[in-house]
Amino acid sequence: MAQTDGMALDPANVVRSERVEIDAPASVVWEILTDFAAYKDWNPFCVVCDSKLEMGAAVNMKLASYTVPGQIVDNVEYICAIEPERLISWELPFMEIWPYPARRDQIIEPLGADRCAYNSTDAFYGDNGIHVMRFCGDWVKRAFDDTAVALKARAEAMHAARKAA
Repeated sequence: MAQTDGMALDPANVVRSERVEIDAPASVVWEILTDFAAYKDWNPFCVVCDSKLEMGAAVNMKLASYTVPGQIVDNVEYICAIEPERLISWELPFMEIWPYPARRDQIIEPLGADRCAYNSTDAFYGDNGIHVMRFCGDWVKRAFDDTAVALKARAEAMHAARKAA
């Protein structure tokens, strides 16, 4: 997790999903994470995602609210790191109109030819990081855990179907 634009990060202001081990290669998990248009088919939190796999690209998302059931929230962040089959990250930079910078890292750890692990973090930067953590840390954790479980199920199903074909 890198420091966003020189802003301070208190380690207490980082949400970490559960680490899930997945019976599928890192390449399959990478394929799923970078097929933004298909998020609607498997991701319970990010129900719509539109982006290109390139540095600086806007990631236009529609997120399921974990505080108001049934509500969908628009969110835009920007791709800031790409390491194929290892890491994809996007961030919300500091802006005067929205002074809540954050960075999400989705981390793939290869564990062998047909296995990997996945986890996700969201770091809330700067002076307002503690306020963001207090307001939304718990529901972001639940959303990221739900995403990790759904990603595991999708990757294992895709890998099993391909092996059976």
